[in-house]
Amino acid sequence: MKRLALISVSDKSGIVPFVKELVDRHNYTILSTGGTAKLLEEKGIATTEVSKYTEFPEMMEGRVKTLHPKIHGGLLARRDKEGHMEAAQKHAIEMIDLVVVNLYPFESTIAKPDTDYETAIENIDIGGPSMLRSAAKNHASVSVIVDADDYLVYLDALNNKDSDVLLKLRKQLALKVFKKTASYDKAISEYLAKQSVASNEIFNMSSISDIPDTYELSIKQSKVLRYGENPHQKAALYGDFFNCFEQLQGKELSFNNIIDITAATYLIGEFQKPTVAILKHTNPCGVASDVDLVTAWEKAFSTDRQAPFGGIIVVNQTVDKTFALKVSSIFFEVIIAPAFTNEARLIFAKKKNIRLMVAKGHLPSNSLREVRSVVGGLLLQDRDMTSTKPSDWKVVTKRQPTEIEMRSMVFGWKVVKHLKSNAIVYTSDEKTLGVGAGQMSRVDSSKIAVWKASEANLSLMGSAICSDAFFPFPDGLIAAAEAGATAVIQPGGSMRDAEVIEEANTRNLAMVFTGRRHFKH
Repeated sequence: MKRLALISVSDKSGIVPFVKELVDRHNYTILSTGGTAKLLEEKGIATTEVSKYTEFPEMMEGRVKTLHPKIHGGLLARRDKEGHMEAAQKHAIEMIDLVVVNLYPFESTIAKPDTDYETAIENIDIGGPSMLRSAAKNHASVSVIVDADDYLVYLDALNNKDSDVLLKLRKQLALKVFKKTASYDKAISEYLAKQSVASNEIFNMSSISDIPDTYELSIKQSKVLRYGENPHQKAALYGDFFNCFEQLQGKELSFNNIIDITAATYLIGEFQKPTVAILKHTNPCGVASDVDLVTAWEKAFSTDRQAPFGGIIVVNQTVDKTFALKVSSIFFEVIIAPAFTNEARLIFAKKKNIRLMVAKGHLPSNSLREVRSVVGGLLLQDRDMTSTKPSDWKVVTKRQPTEIEMRSMVFGWKVVKHLKSNAIVYTSDEKTLGVGAGQMSRVDSSKIAVWKASEANLSLMGSAICSDAFFPFPDGLIAAAEAGATAVIQPGGSMRDAEVIEEANTRNLAMVFTGRRHFKH
Protein backbone atom coordinates (compact mmCIF):
# COMPACT_ATOMS: atom_id res chain seq x y z
CA MET A 1 0.00 0.00 0.00
CA LYS A 2 1.38 3.36 -1.05
CA ARG A 3 1.81 5.91 1.74
CA LEU A 4 2.65 9.62 1.56
CA ALA A 5 4.87 11.34 4.15
CA LEU A 6 5.61 15.05 4.47
CA ILE A 7 9.04 15.69 6.00
CA SER A 8 10.21 19.20 6.92
CA VAL A 9 12.61 19.49 9.83
CA SER A 10 14.80 22.23 11.23
CA ASP A 11 16.74 19.78 13.43
CA LYS A 12 17.85 17.07 11.02
CA SER A 13 19.28 14.68 13.63
CA GLY A 14 18.41 11.10 12.73
CA ILE A 15 16.14 12.07 9.84
CA VAL A 16 18.07 10.32 7.05
CA PRO A 17 18.03 6.74 8.43
CA PHE A 18 14.42 7.21 9.54
CA VAL A 19 13.22 8.33 6.10
CA LYS A 20 15.32 5.66 4.39
CA GLU A 21 13.50 2.95 6.36
CA LEU A 22 10.13 4.53 5.59
CA VAL A 23 10.90 4.33 1.89
CA ASP A 24 12.71 0.98 1.76
CA ARG A 25 10.56 -1.07 4.13
CA HIS A 26 7.18 0.64 4.29
CA ASN A 27 6.59 1.94 0.77
CA TYR A 28 6.44 5.66 1.62
CA THR A 29 6.67 8.42 -0.97
CA ILE A 30 8.32 11.54 0.40
CA LEU A 31 7.22 15.18 0.12
CA SER A 32 9.67 17.69 1.51
CA THR A 33 10.82 21.32 1.54
CA GLY A 34 14.01 23.37 1.29
CA GLY A 35 17.03 22.11 3.19
CA THR A 36 15.36 18.85 4.20
CA ALA A 37 14.60 17.94 0.58
CA LYS A 38 18.16 18.82 -0.43
CA LEU A 39 19.64 16.62 2.31
CA LEU A 40 17.43 13.64 1.45
CA GLU A 41 18.26 13.92 -2.26
CA GLU A 42 21.97 14.09 -1.46
CA LYS A 43 21.60 10.84 0.49
CA GLY A 44 19.94 9.13 -2.49
CA ILE A 45 16.36 9.27 -1.21
CA ALA A 46 13.84 10.21 -3.90
CA THR A 47 11.93 13.29 -2.82
CA THR A 48 9.21 15.46 -4.32
CA GLU A 49 9.49 19.14 -3.50
CA VAL A 50 6.29 20.55 -1.98
CA SER A 51 6.34 23.40 -4.48
CA LYS A 52 6.30 20.90 -7.34
CA TYR A 53 3.48 18.92 -5.73
CA THR A 54 1.30 22.00 -5.10
CA GLU A 55 2.35 23.62 -8.39
CA PHE A 56 2.83 26.75 -6.37
CA PRO A 57 6.33 28.17 -5.75
CA GLU A 58 7.89 28.92 -2.41
CA MET A 59 7.91 32.68 -2.02
CA MET A 60 8.60 35.61 0.25
CA GLU A 61 11.93 34.16 1.41
CA GLY A 62 10.31 30.88 2.43
CA ARG A 63 7.51 32.44 4.48
CA VAL A 64 4.94 30.81 2.19
CA LYS A 65 5.55 27.22 1.08
CA THR A 66 3.29 24.68 2.84
CA LEU A 67 0.23 26.87 3.40
CA HIS A 68 -1.74 25.34 0.54
CA PRO A 69 -5.03 23.36 0.20
CA LYS A 70 -3.21 20.38 -1.33
CA ILE A 71 -1.20 20.12 1.87
CA HIS A 72 -3.84 20.84 4.48
CA GLY A 73 -6.56 19.09 2.54
CA GLY A 74 -4.39 15.97 2.53
CA LEU A 75 -3.95 16.28 6.27
CA LEU A 76 -7.46 17.25 7.37
CA ALA A 77 -9.65 15.17 5.03
CA ARG A 78 -11.59 12.52 6.92
CA ARG A 79 -11.20 9.19 5.19
CA ASP A 80 -14.61 8.02 6.46
CA LYS A 81 -16.51 11.01 4.99
CA GLU A 82 -17.62 10.55 1.39
CA GLY A 83 -17.90 14.28 0.80
CA HIS A 84 -14.33 14.85 2.02
CA MET A 85 -12.95 12.20 -0.31
CA GLU A 86 -14.95 13.48 -3.30
CA ALA A 87 -13.58 17.00 -2.74
CA ALA A 88 -10.05 15.63 -2.48
CA GLN A 89 -10.42 13.69 -5.74
CA LYS A 90 -11.92 16.69 -7.55
CA HIS A 91 -8.95 18.90 -6.61
CA ALA A 92 -6.23 16.24 -6.99
CA ILE A 93 -5.47 16.21 -3.28
CA GLU A 94 -3.63 13.10 -2.13
CA MET A 95 -4.01 11.83 1.42
CA ILE A 96 -0.94 12.45 3.58
CA ASP A 97 -0.39 9.65 6.08
CA LEU A 98 2.57 10.98 8.06
CA VAL A 99 3.89 14.44 8.96
CA VAL A 100 7.36 14.85 10.46
CA VAL A 101 8.04 18.46 11.44
CA ASN A 102 10.15 20.15 14.07
CA LEU A 103 9.94 23.87 14.38
CA TYR A 104 12.23 26.80 13.70
CA PRO A 105 14.49 27.15 16.77
CA PHE A 106 12.78 30.22 18.19
CA GLU A 107 13.59 29.53 21.84
CA SER A 108 17.29 28.84 21.25
CA THR A 109 17.48 31.87 18.94
CA ILE A 110 16.17 34.35 21.52
CA ALA A 111 18.37 32.78 24.19
CA LYS A 112 21.42 34.16 22.37
CA PRO A 113 22.37 37.56 23.82
CA ASP A 114 23.11 39.12 20.43
CA THR A 115 19.76 38.18 18.79
CA ASP A 116 17.98 41.24 17.42
CA TYR A 117 14.24 41.68 17.10
CA GLU A 118 14.09 41.03 13.34
CA THR A 119 16.03 37.77 13.65
CA ALA A 120 13.69 36.62 16.39
CA ILE A 121 10.61 37.37 14.29
CA GLU A 122 12.00 35.48 11.29
CA ASN A 123 12.46 32.44 13.53
CA ILE A 124 8.74 32.26 14.30
CA ASP A 125 7.52 29.18 12.46
CA ILE A 126 4.09 29.48 10.82
CA GLY A 127 3.83 26.61 8.36
CA GLY A 128 5.27 24.06 10.79
CA PRO A 129 2.74 24.55 13.61
CA SER A 130 -0.06 24.71 11.03
CA MET A 131 0.87 21.32 9.56
CA LEU A 132 1.40 19.80 13.00
CA ARG A 133 -1.97 20.95 14.27
CA SER A 134 -3.79 19.83 11.11
CA ALA A 135 -2.23 16.39 11.34
CA ALA A 136 -2.80 16.12 15.09
CA LYS A 137 -6.46 17.07 14.72
CA ASN A 138 -6.91 14.25 12.20
CA HIS A 139 -4.90 11.71 14.22
CA ALA A 140 -7.54 9.08 13.51
CA SER A 141 -5.90 8.77 10.09
CA VAL A 142 -2.67 10.77 10.17
CA SER A 143 0.49 10.14 12.18
CA VAL A 144 2.47 13.17 13.29
CA ILE A 145 5.97 13.35 14.75
CA VAL A 146 7.40 16.49 16.36
CA ASP A 147 10.20 14.86 18.36
CA ALA A 148 13.12 12.89 16.87
CA ASP A 149 12.96 10.56 19.88
CA ASP A 150 9.76 9.14 18.40
CA TYR A 151 11.27 7.99 15.07
CA LEU A 152 12.07 4.49 16.33
CA VAL A 153 8.81 4.30 18.27
CA TYR A 154 6.88 4.96 15.08
CA LEU A 155 8.88 2.41 13.08
CA ASP A 156 8.23 -0.19 15.76
CA ALA A 157 4.49 0.49 15.48
CA LEU A 158 4.64 0.10 11.70
CA ASN A 159 6.53 -3.18 12.04
CA ASN A 160 3.95 -4.43 14.52
CA LYS A 161 1.29 -4.39 11.78
CA ASP A 162 -1.46 -4.09 14.42
CA SER A 163 -3.73 -1.17 13.51
CA ASP A 164 -4.77 -0.72 17.14
CA VAL A 165 -1.15 -0.22 18.18
CA LEU A 166 -0.68 2.45 15.51
CA LEU A 167 -3.93 4.22 16.41
CA LYS A 168 -2.96 4.34 20.09
CA LEU A 169 0.44 5.78 19.15
CA ARG A 170 -1.16 8.40 16.87
CA LYS A 171 -3.23 9.65 19.82
CA GLN A 172 -0.12 9.92 21.98
CA LEU A 173 1.80 11.72 19.24
CA ALA A 174 -1.09 14.14 18.68
CA LEU A 175 -1.12 15.03 22.38
CA LYS A 176 2.61 15.65 22.21
CA VAL A 177 2.09 18.00 19.27
CA PHE A 178 -0.47 20.17 21.04
CA LYS A 179 1.75 20.39 24.12
CA LYS A 180 4.68 21.41 21.93
CA THR A 181 2.80 24.06 19.96
CA ALA A 182 1.34 25.47 23.19
CA SER A 183 4.84 25.78 24.65
CA TYR A 184 6.13 27.30 21.40
CA ASP A 185 3.36 29.92 21.30
CA LYS A 186 3.96 30.73 24.96
CA ALA A 187 7.64 31.42 24.30
CA ILE A 188 6.73 33.74 21.44
CA SER A 189 4.08 35.64 23.39
CA GLU A 190 6.39 36.11 26.38
CA TYR A 191 9.19 37.39 24.14
CA LEU A 192 6.89 39.88 22.38
CA ALA A 193 5.47 41.06 25.71
CA LYS A 194 8.98 41.74 27.04
CA GLN A 195 9.91 43.61 23.88
CA SER A 196 6.79 45.76 24.11
CA VAL A 197 7.42 46.61 27.76
CA ALA A 198 11.08 47.40 27.04
CA SER A 199 10.10 49.83 24.29
CA ASN A 200 7.22 51.38 26.29
CA GLU A 201 4.69 50.34 23.65
CA ILE A 202 2.22 48.89 26.17
CA PHE A 203 0.77 51.13 28.87
CA ASN A 204 -1.33 49.04 31.21
CA MET A 205 -1.08 47.69 34.73
CA SER A 206 0.12 44.30 33.49
CA SER A 207 3.20 45.81 31.87
CA ILE A 208 3.92 48.05 34.86
CA SER A 209 3.67 45.25 37.42
CA ASP A 210 4.98 42.55 35.07
CA ILE A 211 2.02 40.41 36.15
CA PRO A 212 0.45 38.97 32.98
CA ASP A 213 -3.25 39.15 32.12
CA THR A 214 -3.09 35.48 31.14
CA TYR A 215 -0.72 33.10 32.88
CA GLU A 216 0.14 30.02 30.86
CA LEU A 217 2.12 27.02 32.04
CA SER A 218 3.74 24.45 29.79
CA ILE A 219 6.58 22.81 31.72
CA LYS A 220 8.08 19.48 30.78
CA GLN A 221 8.16 16.75 33.39
CA SER A 222 11.72 16.09 34.52
CA LYS A 223 11.20 13.30 37.04
CA VAL A 224 8.49 11.12 38.53
CA LEU A 225 9.04 11.09 42.29
CA ARG A 226 8.58 8.09 44.57
CA TYR A 227 5.69 9.90 46.26
CA GLY A 228 4.56 13.33 47.43
CA GLU A 229 4.54 14.81 50.91
CA ASN A 230 3.24 11.45 52.14
CA PRO A 231 3.63 7.93 50.72
CA HIS A 232 0.01 7.73 49.56
CA GLN A 233 0.36 10.84 47.34
CA LYS A 234 1.60 10.63 43.75
CA ALA A 235 4.05 13.32 42.65
CA ALA A 236 6.35 14.48 39.87
CA LEU A 237 8.91 17.23 39.34
CA TYR A 238 8.63 19.61 36.38
CA GLY A 239 11.04 22.15 34.94
CA ASP A 240 14.77 22.78 35.34
CA PHE A 241 15.48 22.04 39.00
CA PHE A 242 18.44 19.81 38.10
CA ASN A 243 19.95 22.58 35.98
CA CYS A 244 20.35 24.54 39.20
CA PHE A 245 21.74 21.72 41.35
CA GLU A 246 24.03 18.72 40.92
CA GLN A 247 23.57 15.75 43.22
CA LEU A 248 26.94 14.22 44.12
CA GLN A 249 25.73 11.34 46.24
CA GLY A 250 22.86 10.01 48.29
CA LYS A 251 19.37 8.65 47.89
CA GLU A 252 16.94 9.91 45.29
CA LEU A 253 15.49 13.29 46.22
CA SER A 254 12.01 13.22 47.67
CA PHE A 255 9.18 15.72 47.20
CA ASN A 256 9.90 17.17 50.65
CA ASN A 257 13.66 17.32 49.99
CA ILE A 258 13.07 19.43 46.90
CA ILE A 259 10.83 21.86 48.78
CA ASP A 260 13.36 22.14 51.62
CA ILE A 261 16.27 22.62 49.20
CA THR A 262 14.37 25.45 47.54
CA ALA A 263 13.68 27.18 50.88
CA ALA A 264 17.31 26.73 51.95
CA THR A 265 18.62 28.19 48.69
CA TYR A 266 16.60 31.39 49.05
CA LEU A 267 17.62 31.77 52.69
CA ILE A 268 21.36 31.37 52.16
CA GLY A 269 21.21 33.89 49.33
CA GLU A 270 20.66 36.63 51.95
CA PHE A 271 24.22 36.35 53.31
CA GLN A 272 27.71 37.25 52.11
CA LYS A 273 29.84 36.29 55.12
CA PRO A 274 30.49 32.57 55.76
CA THR A 275 27.06 31.37 56.90
CA VAL A 276 25.46 28.11 57.98
CA ALA A 277 21.70 27.58 58.09
CA ILE A 278 19.94 24.49 59.39
CA LEU A 279 16.36 23.99 58.20
CA LYS A 280 13.54 21.64 59.07
CA HIS A 281 10.27 21.60 57.12
CA THR A 282 11.38 24.78 55.29
CA ASN A 283 11.84 26.74 58.55
CA PRO A 284 15.34 27.74 59.69
CA CYS A 285 15.95 26.38 63.19
CA GLY A 286 19.48 27.74 63.46
CA VAL A 287 21.44 30.30 61.42
CA ALA A 288 24.80 31.98 62.04
CA SER A 289 27.50 33.92 60.22
CA ASP A 290 31.15 34.14 61.26
CA VAL A 291 34.73 34.18 60.01
CA ASP A 292 34.52 30.58 58.80
CA LEU A 293 31.95 27.82 58.36
CA VAL A 294 33.05 25.77 61.36
CA THR A 295 32.56 28.68 63.77
CA ALA A 296 29.27 29.57 62.10
CA TRP A 297 28.16 25.93 62.37
CA GLU A 298 28.82 25.76 66.10
CA LYS A 299 26.70 28.88 66.65
CA ALA A 300 23.88 27.77 64.34
CA PHE A 301 23.71 24.29 65.83
CA SER A 302 23.72 25.66 69.39
CA THR A 303 20.36 27.33 68.70
CA ASP A 304 18.60 23.96 68.58
CA ARG A 305 20.32 20.59 68.97
CA GLN A 306 17.14 18.51 68.61
CA ALA A 307 15.13 19.82 65.64
CA PRO A 308 17.97 19.55 63.07
CA PHE A 309 17.89 15.73 63.17
CA GLY A 310 16.85 14.68 59.66
CA GLY A 311 16.96 18.27 58.45
CA ILE A 312 18.97 20.20 55.87
CA ILE A 313 22.25 22.11 56.09
CA VAL A 314 22.98 24.87 53.62
CA VAL A 315 26.22 26.89 53.46
CA ASN A 316 27.56 29.61 51.17
CA GLN A 317 31.22 28.52 51.14
CA THR A 318 33.07 25.40 49.98
CA VAL A 319 32.68 22.49 52.40
CA ASP A 320 36.10 21.21 53.43
CA LYS A 321 37.38 18.32 55.53
CA THR A 322 37.16 20.19 58.84
CA PHE A 323 33.53 21.16 58.33
CA ALA A 324 32.63 17.69 57.07
CA LEU A 325 34.09 16.08 60.20
CA LYS A 326 32.09 18.47 62.38
CA VAL A 327 28.69 17.68 60.88
CA SER A 328 29.10 14.05 59.76
CA SER A 329 28.27 12.64 63.20
CA ILE A 330 24.71 14.00 62.93
CA PHE A 331 21.99 12.64 60.64
CA PHE A 332 21.03 15.14 57.96
CA GLU A 333 18.94 14.44 54.88
CA VAL A 334 20.68 16.99 52.62
CA ILE A 335 23.77 19.21 52.63
CA ILE A 336 23.89 22.04 50.07
CA ALA A 337 27.02 24.00 49.21
CA PRO A 338 28.65 25.78 46.27
CA ALA A 339 31.33 23.04 46.27
CA PHE A 340 32.78 20.14 48.28
CA THR A 341 36.48 19.32 48.50
CA ASN A 342 37.55 15.76 47.64
CA GLU A 343 38.45 15.16 51.29
CA ALA A 344 34.99 16.27 52.40
CA ARG A 345 33.37 13.97 49.85
CA LEU A 346 35.38 11.01 51.11
CA ILE A 347 34.09 11.66 54.63
CA PHE A 348 30.46 11.89 53.50
CA ALA A 349 30.84 8.87 51.24
CA LYS A 350 30.78 6.71 54.38
CA LYS A 351 27.17 7.83 54.83
CA LYS A 352 25.74 6.88 51.48
CA ASN A 353 22.20 8.09 52.22
CA ILE A 354 23.19 11.73 52.80
CA ARG A 355 22.37 13.73 49.71
CA LEU A 356 25.15 16.14 48.76
CA MET A 357 23.91 18.93 46.51
CA VAL A 358 26.06 21.45 44.66
CA ALA A 359 24.25 24.74 44.07
CA LYS A 360 25.38 25.93 40.66
CA GLY A 361 25.15 29.60 41.57
CA HIS A 362 22.39 30.81 39.26
CA LEU A 363 18.62 30.90 39.55
CA PRO A 364 16.29 30.73 36.53
CA SER A 365 14.13 33.73 35.70
CA ASN A 366 10.98 32.01 36.97
CA SER A 367 12.52 31.97 40.46
CA LEU A 368 11.47 35.61 40.78
CA ARG A 369 7.83 34.49 40.97
CA GLU A 370 5.80 32.23 43.24
CA VAL A 371 2.86 30.22 41.95
CA ARG A 372 0.48 28.47 44.34
CA SER A 373 -2.56 26.43 43.51
CA VAL A 374 -5.91 27.43 44.99
CA VAL A 375 -9.44 26.17 44.56
CA GLY A 376 -10.42 26.85 40.96
CA GLY A 377 -7.11 28.36 39.86
CA LEU A 378 -3.79 29.66 41.11
CA LEU A 379 -2.13 32.65 42.72
CA LEU A 380 0.89 34.41 41.25
CA GLN A 381 3.12 36.87 43.07
CA ASP A 382 6.63 38.28 43.02
CA ARG A 383 8.89 36.32 45.34
CA ASP A 384 9.81 38.17 48.53
CA MET A 385 13.40 38.61 47.39
CA THR A 386 14.15 42.15 48.51
CA SER A 387 14.07 43.89 51.83
CA THR A 388 14.46 47.44 53.01
CA LYS A 389 17.98 48.69 53.68
CA PRO A 390 19.09 49.64 57.20
CA SER A 391 19.64 53.17 55.91
CA ASP A 392 15.88 53.32 55.19
CA TRP A 393 14.85 52.09 58.65
CA LYS A 394 13.51 54.47 61.27
CA VAL A 395 14.46 54.39 64.93
CA VAL A 396 11.17 55.23 66.69
CA THR A 397 12.33 55.11 70.32
CA LYS A 398 14.23 57.59 72.42
CA ARG A 399 17.17 55.25 72.71
CA GLN A 400 19.26 54.52 69.62
CA PRO A 401 20.40 50.92 69.10
CA THR A 402 23.99 50.05 69.89
CA GLU A 403 26.30 48.77 67.17
CA ILE A 404 25.83 45.16 68.32
CA GLU A 405 22.05 45.57 68.58
CA MET A 406 21.90 46.95 65.06
CA ARG A 407 24.03 44.09 63.76
CA SER A 408 21.71 41.65 65.53
CA MET A 409 18.65 43.25 63.96
CA VAL A 410 20.14 43.32 60.46
CA PHE A 411 20.96 39.62 60.76
CA GLY A 412 17.61 38.67 62.27
CA TRP A 413 15.67 40.62 59.65
CA LYS A 414 17.26 38.46 56.96
CA VAL A 415 16.26 35.28 58.79
CA VAL A 416 12.74 36.11 59.92
CA LYS A 417 11.43 36.65 56.37
CA HIS A 418 12.13 32.96 55.66
CA LEU A 419 10.02 31.66 58.57
CA LYS A 420 6.35 30.76 58.36
CA SER A 421 4.18 33.48 59.90
CA ASN A 422 3.63 34.42 62.62
CA ALA A 423 7.42 34.55 62.90
CA ILE A 424 9.69 35.64 65.73
CA VAL A 425 13.47 35.32 65.93
CA TYR A 426 15.72 36.28 68.82
CA THR A 427 19.26 37.06 67.69
CA SER A 428 22.54 38.12 69.19
CA ASP A 429 25.14 39.67 66.93
CA GLU A 430 25.05 37.32 63.90
CA LYS A 431 23.45 34.18 65.26
CA THR A 432 19.97 32.96 66.15
CA LEU A 433 19.12 32.29 69.79
CA GLY A 434 15.48 31.30 69.63
CA VAL A 435 13.06 30.72 66.78
CA GLY A 436 9.26 30.64 66.81
CA ALA A 437 7.28 30.11 63.63
CA GLY A 438 3.86 29.38 62.21
CA GLN A 439 1.75 30.15 65.26
CA MET A 440 -1.73 31.65 65.29
CA SER A 441 -0.59 34.35 67.74
CA ARG A 442 2.58 36.42 67.57
CA VAL A 443 2.87 36.16 71.36
CA ASP A 444 2.78 32.36 71.05
CA SER A 445 5.60 32.46 68.49
CA SER A 446 7.61 34.60 70.89
CA LYS A 447 6.93 32.21 73.78
CA ILE A 448 8.11 29.27 71.68
CA ALA A 449 11.28 31.15 70.69
CA VAL A 450 11.99 31.95 74.36
CA TRP A 451 11.34 28.32 75.35
CA LYS A 452 13.63 27.02 72.58
CA ALA A 453 16.41 29.35 73.76
CA SER A 454 15.92 28.09 77.31
CA GLU A 455 16.06 24.47 76.16
CA ALA A 456 19.37 25.24 74.43
CA ASN A 457 20.70 27.03 77.57
CA LEU A 458 21.08 30.26 75.60
CA SER A 459 20.60 33.57 77.37
CA LEU A 460 18.39 36.19 75.71
CA MET A 461 19.83 39.04 77.77
CA GLY A 462 20.82 41.84 75.41
CA SER A 463 19.23 40.13 72.40
CA ALA A 464 17.18 41.59 69.56
CA ILE A 465 13.68 40.36 68.81
CA CYS A 466 12.79 40.32 65.12
CA SER A 467 9.14 40.16 64.04
CA ASP A 468 7.95 39.59 60.45
CA ALA A 469 4.91 41.83 61.04
CA PHE A 470 3.89 44.56 63.46
CA PHE A 471 3.04 44.02 67.12
CA PRO A 472 -0.71 44.70 67.29
CA PHE A 473 -0.53 45.22 71.06
CA PRO A 474 2.25 46.02 73.53
CA ASP A 475 1.96 42.54 75.12
CA GLY A 476 4.34 40.90 72.65
CA LEU A 477 6.95 43.58 73.22
CA ILE A 478 6.53 43.32 77.02
CA ALA A 479 7.11 39.55 76.83
CA ALA A 480 10.25 40.12 74.77
CA ALA A 481 11.61 42.65 77.24
CA GLU A 482 10.92 40.31 80.16
CA ALA A 483 12.80 37.56 78.28
CA GLY A 484 15.86 39.83 78.06
CA ALA A 485 15.57 41.54 74.66
CA THR A 486 16.90 45.09 74.50
CA ALA A 487 16.22 45.82 70.84
CA VAL A 488 13.22 45.31 68.57
CA ILE A 489 12.89 45.28 64.81
CA GLN A 490 9.46 45.17 63.19
CA PRO A 491 7.67 46.70 60.19
CA GLY A 492 5.40 49.03 62.16
CA GLY A 493 2.00 50.04 60.82
CA SER A 494 -0.29 49.01 63.66
CA MET A 495 -3.12 51.26 64.84
CA ARG A 496 -1.48 50.97 68.27
CA ASP A 497 2.07 51.79 67.20
CA ALA A 498 2.08 54.74 69.60
CA GLU A 499 1.26 52.46 72.55
CA VAL A 500 3.95 49.98 71.51
CA ILE A 501 6.53 52.78 71.15
CA GLU A 502 5.57 54.20 74.56
CA GLU A 503 6.02 50.77 76.16
CA ALA A 504 9.42 50.40 74.46
CA ASN A 505 10.51 53.77 75.83
CA THR A 506 9.28 52.85 79.32
CA ARG A 507 11.46 49.73 79.21
CA ASN A 508 14.44 51.54 77.60
CA LEU A 509 14.29 49.40 74.48
CA ALA A 510 15.68 50.49 71.13
CA MET A 511 13.11 49.87 68.42
CA VAL A 512 13.37 50.11 64.62
CA PHE A 513 10.53 50.25 62.10
CA THR A 514 11.46 48.89 58.67
CA GLY A 515 8.28 49.92 56.86
CA ARG A 516 7.98 46.50 55.20
CA ARG A 517 6.48 43.27 56.51
CA HIS A 518 7.46 39.74 55.51
CA PHE A 519 4.45 37.48 55.89
CA LYS A 520 5.08 33.93 54.70
CA HIS A 521 1.95 31.77 54.65
